[in-house]
Amino acid sequence: MARGTTSGTPNNITKELVANFKRERDRLRQQWVAQMTANNLLAGLTQEEIESEFATIYDTCVGCLETGSYEGAEKYALRMAERGVLRGMTTEQIIGGLLVLRDVYGRALFSWFQKDMAKLNKALDAYEPMANRILAIVSMAFIKEREQVVRQQQEAIRELSTPVLQVRDRMLILPIIGMIDSMRARQLMEQLLVSIRDNRAKVVILDVTGVPAVDSRVANHILQTVDAARLMGAATIVTGMSPEVAQALVAIGVDVVRFNTVGNLQGGIEEADRILGYKVIANLE
Repeated sequence: MARGTTSGTPNNITKELVANFKRERDRLRQQWVAQMTANNLLAGLTQEEIESEFATIYDTCVGCLETGSYEGAEKYALRMAERGVLRGMTTEQIIGGLLVLRDVYGRALFSWFQKDMAKLNKALDAYEPMANRILAIVSMAFIKEREQVVRQQQEAIRELSTPVLQVRDRMLILPIIGMIDSMRARQLMEQLLVSIRDNRAKVVILDVTGVPAVDSRVANHILQTVDAARLMGAATIVTGMSPEVAQALVAIGVDVVRFNTVGNLQGGIEEADRILGYKVIANLE
């Protein structure tokens, strides 16, 4: 067998390796746990988790070597991610643990075949591709899980930074804080249009007080949002536009006539009340 390949049909050396790994299962697993403990890679794991997870990983690796298939490792890595095991473990624990196991397996090979170098080389040819492939499979599961967590966190942050608020019947306020990129602009528009539909809104106040700068791209996003709201039957009032932002819009040639602008949020609410036909009655008491 050439190094770097794995046959689906176990040969004699592979069968011998599998038999040895199964026979030495408890001893090698104990060595693995001892080295993990010495390297402080078991922090946060209960004894039950250590026994369960380490037995499963050990047997999965031996199963891959025995069958020549990595389906078992892929399924286990997926289950580990779905159960949230990866979320509670650091990168060092995941990758470091597999590297320690690989070393434990490797030293076992040397102890078994050290008197027969030709046989040792054949054993390494059978073992090394399996160990490296499983390391790659679990590492990718870890990376994908972390990326999913990051995406969820980013989505939550974007939703918190663009809340659509219902002030009163048929009136919504969308305060925008921070920079607007293309992804956030799409999310902002989607949230607003859904809120217009769900609340049957007739007026939307788009407050840009918290937007630090406006370029042609940001201005285009705002215009698209205004146009989309109009198609949904809602008028849009833009408030909080600073003198610097107003000058920037004029300088880059934005059609400001398309904006219904009011200086501040309070003025925007008053304008929205006028559009909706609300009248404010002063309390003279």
